[in-house]
Amino acid sequence: MLVQDVMITNVLTARAEDSVRSIAGTICTNKISGLPVVDADNTLVGVVSEKDILNSLLPSYSEFLHDPIRGRDFEGMENSYKEILSKTVGELMTPRAFSVSPDDPLMKAASQMALHKFRRIPVVGPGNKLVGIVSLGDIHKAIFKRELDLKH
Repeated sequence: MLVQDVMITNVLTARAEDSVRSIAGTICTNKISGLPVVDADNTLVGVVSEKDILNSLLPSYSEFLHDPIRGRDFEGMENSYKEILSKTVGELMTPRAFSVSPDDPLMKAASQMALHKFRRIPVVGPGNKLVGIVSLGDIHKAIFKRELDLKH
């Protein structure tokens, strides 16, 4: 099977200039864990995920070493979420996202996700233009369905 056989083409996306508040709402409302970030030409420029947002609440290693008391102020970290919501996606996103192409083998996408510990990967065509997204769940369902159909 190829990525194009399983990928979702109607992809929700974010822009670097979007507020974290707006994409956090999109993530929660649509029950997804993140979004590809594209520019005005639909070129993939990064990804933003729940993990990126939550990690921004945590102190960096150097901040923790400098002030270990604050590094244990979990209530304070949670309360800083309001401040995070006012940032832009570009401030939190992971740039230079891994991606696959539509004609890649499906298991190549699965291996990239397993290797880098993420649950979805953008699918790009020529010029790094976003054409879809595929998740571990999409891959699992496709293989599971194929195997069930073979037994009938």
